[in-house]
Amino acid sequence: MAAAMHPWLVDFIQRIEQHQLPRAQAAGGILNDAELVELFDSQLASRLLDLQSRLMQAAGQSFYTIGSSGHEANAAVAKALRVNDPAFLHYRSGAFFVQRAKQKAGTTPLYDMLLSFAASSADPISGGRHKVLGSLDLHVPPQTSTIASHVPKAMGTAFALGLSKRLQHQGTWPHDAIAVCSFGDASANHSTALGAINSASWAAYQQIPMPLLLVCEDNGLGISTHTPQGWIQQQLSQRPALKYFFADGSNLAETYLVAQQAADYVRHKRKPAVLHLRTIRLFGHAGADAEVAYRSKQEIARDAERDPLLYSCAALISRDLFTTTTLVAHIRRQQQRIARIANHAAQQPKLTDAAQVMRSIVPPRNEAVQPALPSEAQRQQLFNFDKHNLAKPQHLAKLLNWSLHDLMAQYGNIVMCGEDIAKKGGVYHVTQHLMEAFGPNRVLNTVLDEQSILGLAIGMAQQGFIAMPEIQFLAYVHNAEDQIRGEAATLSFFSDGQYTNPMVIRIAGLAYQKGFGGHFHNDNSFAVFRDIPGVIVLCPSNGHDGALLMRQAVQLAAIEQRVVIMLEPIALYMTRDLHQEGDGGWLNTYPEPTTPVPELGVPAVHDDGEDLAIISYGNGYYLSRQAHAKLTAAGHRVRVLDIRCLVPLHVDKIVAALGNSKRILIVDECRRRGSLSEELMTALYEHYPQRFSVQRITAEDSFIPLGKAAYTVLPSADGIVTTAKAMLQGDPA
Repeated sequence: MAAAMHPWLVDFIQRIEQHQLPRAQAAGGILNDAELVELFDSQLASRLLDLQSRLMQAAGQSFYTIGSSGHEANAAVAKALRVNDPAFLHYRSGAFFVQRAKQKAGTTPLYDMLLSFAASSADPISGGRHKVLGSLDLHVPPQTSTIASHVPKAMGTAFALGLSKRLQHQGTWPHDAIAVCSFGDASANHSTALGAINSASWAAYQQIPMPLLLVCEDNGLGISTHTPQGWIQQQLSQRPALKYFFADGSNLAETYLVAQQAADYVRHKRKPAVLHLRTIRLFGHAGADAEVAYRSKQEIARDAERDPLLYSCAALISRDLFTTTTLVAHIRRQQQRIARIANHAAQQPKLTDAAQVMRSIVPPRNEAVQPALPSEAQRQQLFNFDKHNLAKPQHLAKLLNWSLHDLMAQYGNIVMCGEDIAKKGGVYHVTQHLMEAFGPNRVLNTVLDEQSILGLAIGMAQQGFIAMPEIQFLAYVHNAEDQIRGEAATLSFFSDGQYTNPMVIRIAGLAYQKGFGGHFHNDNSFAVFRDIPGVIVLCPSNGHDGALLMRQAVQLAAIEQRVVIMLEPIALYMTRDLHQEGDGGWLNTYPEPTTPVPELGVPAVHDDGEDLAIISYGNGYYLSRQAHAKLTAAGHRVRVLDIRCLVPLHVDKIVAALGNSKRILIVDECRRRGSLSEELMTALYEHYPQRFSVQRITAEDSFIPLGKAAYTVLPSADGIVTTAKAMLQGDPA
């Protein structure tokens, strides 16, 4: 029985049979006969996959119909590149993927893509979690339905290729590779793309190697919004240090020639280039998109006449490689073959339970041998700049700095990046002297663009570095949170654990900063991180824990390949005293590198009283320690817990640290709505009903004003004492 044929394909075959093809474009000897047939077959396969997906959707077998139809010229771009050039692909790059697979023996791109359409757990890249173009063997890290969110990490990967050569680091990709990133004309307007392109230009302008090929597939539409005529050329052709190339995507030979020129330029000059590829979009944005609602029939018909497959068919016939009869027969055979593969793929197993789905949220462990600690002689030289302070108790910022020195000496693949972190040493001096010790290739100043900083880190991490980006203030991360939520945290999930980007994201934040207001520098909300699966958030309150947690963060990145956020309380960076001026109660000696790190999720416990337990973190723990002294002086037996690991919240370990305490007071410096205290309070009631009497103190649901007014909306030590005494006395209030 013949496979069902999509109506478009019926019309297309009819056009060939009736000799209704455009004039064949001169190939000029650019493509020989075999190459032309090879590229056409990639184009045809991509088109037939799109059509098959829509037939499968109608049968309830496929769940994704954003296709590549009209963009098939990108097959020629793939041919112009090497198989080990990392490719970050737009969702309309199906023909690129099919063509790249031809460079690697034993690959099965048609079956793999159809498994992905069918959301089968047998899909070799995502395991049925999403329809993505990706392959470990083909060096295509998977992207989801991106709106340019993959451009920053492509830029980061390009930078990392040059960095690998400078540091003699053998990473995922060879030193002479180039990174390629495709995206649409509408996405070219997104701040994410603009920031990444600007960062690539900024680096190249300073002669920093940036082997990045950007491919803008310009079909003139962003769903229903038209791109102004000439806009993409105007926008992308006038950027400093970014070479501009243009090709007509309906002309396969031209596209291949220009793609070769662009790739050669990037590979040999180690500078970025953009290939502006004019394309069309057929069949609307996706299966459910009725483009007749916003495009005229004449406009749709004009685009259909520019179909790249029509021009490729004309070229094949003009060279006598096919007759109309043999070409039609060839197309039918390919269609029937894909239909047979689709039928088989649709019957393959699906994800059936939550455990299967969630298995790849946490990456697999890296079983490589971990590097040895630096020798004592190395450490003496390393800490020579601060040798007069080494034996003295220090504040949080200093001990974080020392821990970073030790870690960078131990892990030669740690690279730090961020605004002002190099010679200045960061605005709070946490990274001071690191550039002098380890050089400008491992401690990098970046542009003022958090999306690019995080994208740079993701790219470096995929190249085998342990990336340590710094976000200068917590509020600044909200400009770029999707680089963590949508890119860094999802990579293992959407690649079934095959791709990872281990990193430690250092973020200075939280409240109680004297002299600062607003939410930009005095920000008490990290709720955005709490609903990202797989991310770990650590928060030290003091220097001793700060050093240990920094080591733990790097171990989690190096061994478990995790994305770790180190949330560092700015107000406690330089804090020296606890109860009164000059007492030095918040200073700590530096834990030696051999000191074991705490078990993840186990809180630090101060005192063993069981009349009341106070649970807090960060500044709240500092205030709770002040309150503890007053409560103890009043005769109450109180213990104080510092959670330290905020995400995920290890409630069982927290409960174990409570001992026999029944009265629980949670002190949360973040806002009442959306704060960690909500999760902890719910978990205690949910999992330990009737066991505890729980109250909480939080900040008000307010932004933080300037000056002393800030303390009217934040928890205080006196407020903790008042609430604790009321709980101890049994006052329901």
